[in-house]
Amino acid sequence: MMFQIHFLRNIRRFSSSTRQVIRNVKQTQQLQFVQRTLHNVSSAHLQNVKNVYLVDETSEISQRHIQSGSNRFTCRTYNCGELRLKHVGERVTLCGWLEYQRMNKFVVIRDGYGHTQLLVDDKDIEVQKLLSTLPYESVIKISGSVVSRPKDMINPRQSTGEIEVLVSSFEILNKAKEILPFNIREFQKAKEALRMQYRYLDLRFSEMQKNMRIRSQFFMSLRTFLVNECQFVDVETPTLFKATPGGAQEFIVPTRFPGQFYSLVQSPQQFKQMLMAGAIDRYFQIARCYRDEGSRSDRQPEFTQLDIEMSFTDVNGVIRLIEELLHYSWPECLPNLPRVFPRIAYEDAMETYGTDKPDTRFEFTLHNCTNALKNNENLVCDNFGAYFLVFPEPYVILSKAVKERFSKLAQKYSESKFLQNKVDNIETWLIKLSRLLGNSVIEELKIALQPHNNSAIFFGYGNRDEVLSLLGLIRLEYVNILEEQGHKIKKDGMHPIWITDFPLFEKGDTPGSLNSAHHPFTSPHHDDVHLLESSPLKVRAQAYDLVLNGNEVGGGSIRIHDPAQQERIFKMLDIDKQFMQHMLDMLGSGCPPHGGIALGLDRLLATMLNTKSIRDVIAFPKTFEGRDPVSGAPSPISEHDKKLYHLEIVDNKS
Repeated sequence: MMFQIHFLRNIRRFSSSTRQVIRNVKQTQQLQFVQRTLHNVSSAHLQNVKNVYLVDETSEISQRHIQSGSNRFTCRTYNCGELRLKHVGERVTLCGWLEYQRMNKFVVIRDGYGHTQLLVDDKDIEVQKLLSTLPYESVIKISGSVVSRPKDMINPRQSTGEIEVLVSSFEILNKAKEILPFNIREFQKAKEALRMQYRYLDLRFSEMQKNMRIRSQFFMSLRTFLVNECQFVDVETPTLFKATPGGAQEFIVPTRFPGQFYSLVQSPQQFKQMLMAGAIDRYFQIARCYRDEGSRSDRQPEFTQLDIEMSFTDVNGVIRLIEELLHYSWPECLPNLPRVFPRIAYEDAMETYGTDKPDTRFEFTLHNCTNALKNNENLVCDNFGAYFLVFPEPYVILSKAVKERFSKLAQKYSESKFLQNKVDNIETWLIKLSRLLGNSVIEELKIALQPHNNSAIFFGYGNRDEVLSLLGLIRLEYVNILEEQGHKIKKDGMHPIWITDFPLFEKGDTPGSLNSAHHPFTSPHHDDVHLLESSPLKVRAQAYDLVLNGNEVGGGSIRIHDPAQQERIFKMLDIDKQFMQHMLDMLGSGCPPHGGIALGLDRLLATMLNTKSIRDVIAFPKTFEGRDPVSGAPSPISEHDKKLYHLEIVDNKS
């Protein structure tokens, strides 16, 4: 109310020249607000109306326009990707980087939005002189008039390709070095190591600009849906916390307290469960997380995840939330997502695809032939399994190099046997195979393999888990080889799938010990609770992963909310409850049933944008070794800091 009164009082001081400006910008929201206000003011008050917009009153009418969002509060009137034929005749100001110039006359200026061609008049000797010695990537500011290009000079590949700006003033804002580490040329990119070292240059590439801007818009849409549509609460949780038993290796943070350390959180897991106990029944956070596991193409030591938790929910509730969230937030420039994602149980995924993160963009699934071999006692072992994978013509590319590559992969699986052959006639191949497997299994194997003459066959037997993992990897590698050879195997678009019913436990490092398949707070499946003591490895978890185009992009579970059951799980995992007493106390305070999920946003974006690495969607990523290539961190600390934090450096070389 006070703002409206203040606004009305000041209207009397405005000049009548604003009417023309209002007509020029009547499509804007600012105008709608002014019109609603002026409607209630008598016509006598409008005699002294002055320009209420952020427009230079000394400028020509052609300059007077409401700046778009990307230009507000700046000295430019348009960005370099904005001008079109409709702007011909306008006087504009552009700022950006000098990308190219020819004959000191034709100039291309670039910013994060695009490119604009500039034209320098032949008579403007001063500007031409400046251009003749100005290095590329210098920052410039120009003013001039928008003109249409001659028809034979139109560039259809450029969004601004129908116009150019006739320069009337030219200013150098910052002169670049004569020689930079690499040129900003789409067709001549430097090696990744150099690009990461000078990331501030690399970010000028259009691909990186696109990735960063889509990332920002996607994050905003996620927040909008969760807050405005579903009434979630955005809560920031600490990153300095207590070391958690089990799970990934954590980064340790020294303190001024001798012998006492923080850990950087690998996820806000415990905090979000505490929020549920605190009646924050719908929580989310775009959280920074840390794991000291080194880097690879799909992993970074610090990463970003969308962390979500809900009270009074179940598996279906969390899954429906994520499907609606992604459908709402999905960028329009990307292939559409299905409304509902298919689901597959963990055991079925392993049996069919040999992995718990299947790429469902192509077929070629695994075939079970365990029954055909189980009669041979010399082959059968504990947890025995036999499977084969078939690629028919025209997908038979088993060169010597390919076979050597797969043989090296198979060597990592010591409890399984692996065969790979190009098979023209299945019966002839089986006769040769009988010398290895025995005649007793050949007839049954022939029935299983009969339809697959003229094929590439990959065959494994032995420890079931190893055989499935090996053939699952071969399936992916072989399809990649086929696509490199020009075959179109993978379907276009986005193919999400939910993996459900994971095992609650997996075998530990010592005989009889157990590890959590996910984390120790995951609730067992209701139907399997009776198996916790007798057959813990058969207990399923109320856990679920989201896989997109073969990449795991999210995972979550329903949590244990009963303190007695949580203490029981800690005991089975040999976790000393004194380290987790705060969680047991929290659960015992009246904690509601709850569950949630975390989406790995870096990996999700890399999959969405089909980049080679998650480093391509992170502004300042770490290297494979976990180092910061720009600053060189981690780096040594001073003797003063060592004493302050009670640290002594151990020389491992001695």
